Amino acid sequence: MTARLVLVLGGTRSGKSRFGLRRAGELASGSPVTYLATARPGDPELDDRIRRHRADRPADWRTIEVGTDLAADIRRVPPASTILLDGLTLWLSSVAGDDPADVDAILGGPFAAALHAFREHEAPVVVVSDELGLGMVPLDPVARAFRDLQGLAHQRLAAEAHEVHLLVAGIPLTLRDR
Repeated sequence: MTARLVLVLGGTRSGKSRFGLRRAGELASGSPVTYLATARPGDPELDDRIRRHRADRPADWRTIEVGTDLAADIRRVPPASTILLDGLTLWLSSVAGDDPADVDAILGGPFAAALHAFREHEAPVVVVSDELGLGMVPLDPVARAFRDLQGLAHQRLAAEAHEVHLLVAGIPLTLRDR
């Protein structure tokens, strides 16, 4: 199993990315860090977020822009490099596409492969993800299916994580630290 698996959850603008960045740096303690980026440029608002996230990261951190085969991208990271995946939500969205209804196929396929790759990684892994299940039930069936997919993925990650943190209004609530 990975040296340490950390799951960081939170809503929009909760401070989860900033917390994940800080935690990855702490766990690396001077060793290399690889940032696995899931955001794709093309939308002005998202482009601005990408720019700000890049500016917040230390210049010596390696960045890999992940595709749908997250497991392969994880295996590209040097074994001694701490991983910061920001964020799981956008990656799941790209894997699910317009039809996230086949939750079992996604969780048993690409998600399970990524989780296995995290387990095999020698250095710490920090995964940042959006907590979607705290709000209203979406009216759209596709949105409901994605919310369910995300929630089940979080449960599987949390079951194996050494640390689980929930960010609310910039304040980390530690749900697990073993």
